[in-house]
Amino acid sequence: MANAHGSFIWYELLTKDAAAAKAFYDGVVGWDIDAEAPPGGMDYRMIKASDGMAGGLMQLNAEMLAGGARATWLGYIGVDDVDASVAAVTAAGGQVHLAPFDIPGVGRLAMVTDPQGVPFYVMRGASPERSTAYQRMGMQHVSWNELLTPDADAGLEFYASAFNIAKVGGMSMGEMGEYSFIANGDSAGEAVGAIMPVPPGGNPGWFFYFRVPDIDEAKARVEALGGTVRMGPMEVPGGEWVVSCDDPEGVPFGLVAPGKAN
Repeated sequence: MANAHGSFIWYELLTKDAAAAKAFYDGVVGWDIDAEAPPGGMDYRMIKASDGMAGGLMQLNAEMLAGGARATWLGYIGVDDVDASVAAVTAAGGQVHLAPFDIPGVGRLAMVTDPQGVPFYVMRGASPERSTAYQRMGMQHVSWNELLTPDADAGLEFYASAFNIAKVGGMSMGEMGEYSFIANGDSAGEAVGAIMPVPPGGNPGWFFYFRVPDIDEAKARVEALGGTVRMGPMEVPGGEWVVSCDDPEGVPFGLVAPGKAN
């Protein structure tokens, strides 16, 4: 794996209806999600942007649902050593949901939660190539990684200690606290996302923004295809525009676009 320790290297949608999720996200983001999974094993499909892979989609089966799995977006943090990272997570008060395991030809990974209960994967990829699933300005890719957490200071300390994800500035949100920009080893000090307190009525978790060419058109497609726009379009520092949405299963995600909304 060519990415630096602490970099976001993959994104995964867990869904109860892979066909419906494909129809929605292909229509909103412009992806080409595999129509069918490879034969044998779990139902796992690739999410393809126009320039390469943007993530994966997993169909939740009855066993997964019975075990408490739910529809959601999850991020993968690339690490130098999966087992050492899992030990660091548990030492800091996090938990292990899937102990480290190997997928031949793919890599070694584990599913954990941070001390505030937010789930994510840690992974050491088998490929020597660099993951480009995250691209700050890449169309149809995750452009921003935002952590909503009940304790932002503790979140900053945890991710810095375990993954070298460091604060590189902040912006006051008034009574809601500070919006702390974060960078990692791959970003050369450029922000790749932020950590902020959970807003009233919100839920803790990593929240991912996908880049689209036009925010108004994307908003209209979300609504036409059965999703819900919770907030926006809203202008953010730098002149970009964002919307916060739920897909038809209620899974939260964001969209970001350049320029001005109508």
